Amino acid sequence: MVKSKKTGLGGLGAKGGGLGALFADQGLDNAVNSGDEVREIAIEKIVANPFQPRRVFDQNKLQELADSIKQNGVLQPIIVRHNPKDNSQYELLAGERRWRASQLAELTTIPAIVRKLDDDQMLQAAILENLQREDLTPLEEAQAYRDMMDGLNLTQAQVAKRLGKARSAVANFLRLLNLPDEVKDLLNAGQLSMGQARTLLGLHNKRRITPVAKRAVAEGMTVRQLEQLVNKLNEQATSTKNQPSLSPYIKASTNALEDKFGTKVHMTRNRKGAGKIEITYLSDEDLNRIFDTLGINLDDE
Repeated sequence: MVKSKKTGLGGLGAKGGGLGALFADQGLDNAVNSGDEVREIAIEKIVANPFQPRRVFDQNKLQELADSIKQNGVLQPIIVRHNPKDNSQYELLAGERRWRASQLAELTTIPAIVRKLDDDQMLQAAILENLQREDLTPLEEAQAYRDMMDGLNLTQAQVAKRLGKARSAVANFLRLLNLPDEVKDLLNAGQLSMGQARTLLGLHNKRRITPVAKRAVAEGMTVRQLEQLVNKLNEQATSTKNQPSLSPYIKASTNALEDKFGTKVHMTRNRKGAGKIEITYLSDEDLNRIFDTLGINLDDE
């Protein structure tokens, strides 16, 4: 079902003028212009942009939008293109939240504007729309840059130039993709800031990133406090480089203990199999944290 009408609605809005201008420069203008033909298209004939890097949507916010749509309708048309494999079907360019919320609102049709775009333009448009979101997380922004590089065969410098950003800023975001998955989860949940995540990437021993990240969250560290901890751990790692090589068992045991306590651990063993374990702590608070990890409550002593 497709019904057409003309509209004089304004633009979709952008997070800063640079990206909005880039849409126009690349022929990806997602603004609704005077004279654009708005069609009522059956929702069942529309599928999500196959190049859309965003995979997770806040269900509470979608429901709020759906409730608004039930009361007021869809005020802003979505932007689509014909499916290259089936001209009777459509693929989304912009407005996926409105499309998804309209389904929750049990609408059968949605106002839409049809544009002619190839696959490369669809990919770039999806990424650019993603970058305009107000709730964009650092990792989502990083992934958008990576998608631009991979999908459009661009370098960091070319991505930065297209978006009007410093190359170093793009590089800093891309580095976040090297974080362990558990640390990425903490960053996405807002328990770690981007500044803290970047600091963690400065650890020489990359295996330590996850336990140190958990420690930073547990202790409510500031970026500055975390920087001091990372510098201290790096210094300790450097000081042990020239020590005699350890057996694989001692190495594995040391690594396991360091992961457990989130701090430097030193183990020695003599020929008879006896030895000692030294656990480094940086302050009284750090010592209490280690006791907590061991399940020792000094208040009960």
